[in-house]
Amino acid sequence: MTEPGEIPLEAPREAPREAPLEAPGTRLGRLRATAWRAWDSDILYSFLRSPVTILAAVVALTLVAASLAAPMIAPTNPFALETVDLMAAFTPPVWMEGGSWDYVLGTDDQGRDLLSAILYGMRISLFVGVASVLFAMVLGVGLGLLAGYAGGWIDGLLMRIADVQISFPAILIALLIDGVARGLLPREVHHEVAIWVIIFAIGAPGWVQYARTVRGSTMVEKNREYVMAAHIMGVHPVVIALRHVLPNAMGPVLVIATIHLAIAVITEATLSFLGVGLPPTEPSLGTLIRIGNDFLFSGEWWITLFPGVALVLLVLSVNLLGDWLRDALNPKLR
Repeated sequence: MTEPGEIPLEAPREAPREAPLEAPGTRLGRLRATAWRAWDSDILYSFLRSPVTILAAVVALTLVAASLAAPMIAPTNPFALETVDLMAAFTPPVWMEGGSWDYVLGTDDQGRDLLSAILYGMRISLFVGVASVLFAMVLGVGLGLLAGYAGGWIDGLLMRIADVQISFPAILIALLIDGVARGLLPREVHHEVAIWVIIFAIGAPGWVQYARTVRGSTMVEKNREYVMAAHIMGVHPVVIALRHVLPNAMGPVLVIATIHLAIAVITEATLSFLGVGLPPTEPSLGTLIRIGNDFLFSGEWWITLFPGVALVLLVLSVNLLGDWLRDALNPKLR
C-alpha cells in the first residue's frame, strides 16, 4: 500500500540464476567451445580436403593400434619360449604349398609366427622412435630456449656445438654412442639396457633441429611488447620463456617431431639391421629384416618381405602426415 501522492516502488527483481552448464564460462562450455574451434579450424578443413592425408592417417592409426593391442590380437607371443616350435621353422605363408592357417604369414628360422613377430616388433620400433623423439625434443627445446633467450656467449657456444654435431651423420653418432656404451657397460647387462642405449643413441643427434627452430622463434618473440610488459611486471624469465615464448614456437616443433619420428624408426631399423641395435630376443622390425635377409636367397623371402612392408607403410604414412602438418601450419599456404 502507498500513501496518496507517493510514487509506487517497483517490486524487487529476482536475483539472476546461475548460468547453466553450457554457459561459456563453465568447464563444459569451454570444452564445447574448444571442440567447436577445432572442428571449424583451417587445419581440420585442410585435413578433410586431402584424401592422401586421410589415407595416411588411417594406415598410421591402424598400425599403431595393432601394435599396441599386440598381446590381445597376436596369435602367439614370439618372446615366450613355450610358444616357439622349432619344427615349424621356415613355414611358408598360408597361400603357398606347405602353409598353415596357424601361421598366416609363415614363420622365421626359429619357428616364431611372423605375424605375431611383426606386431610385437612394430610395438618395439614405435616405442624406441617415440621415446627418442621425446628425448631429442625436450633437450632441443630447452637448449633452444636458453640460447635464444639468454643470447651472448651461451647462444654462441650452443650454436657452435650444434654446428659441429650437424656436420656428422646421425647414424655415425648413434653407432659411436652404442659402441662406447657396449665398451663401458658390463657384458651381462647389455641385453637389459640395450633399448635405453638405442633410445639415447638415436635421440642425442636429433636435438639440433629443435634447438635451431626454437632459438629463432625465441629471438623474435622476446622483443615483443607482451614479453617486455611481463619483464616490467617482475615475472621470472623462466616463467616468461615457458608460458609465453614457448607456445609460439610449438607449431614448427610439432612438424619436426612428426617427421623425426619416421627418421627415428628408420634409424632404429638400420642399427638393428647392422646388428648393433636391439638383441634378437626382442626383435624389432629392423631385427626381423636382418634375420630374413640371411635366408632371402635360399627361398624364404617372406621372413624379410613382410616386416619390410610393415616398416615402409609405417614410415611412409608418418612422413605423409608430417608433410601435411607442415603445409597446414604454414600461413603462406593458406
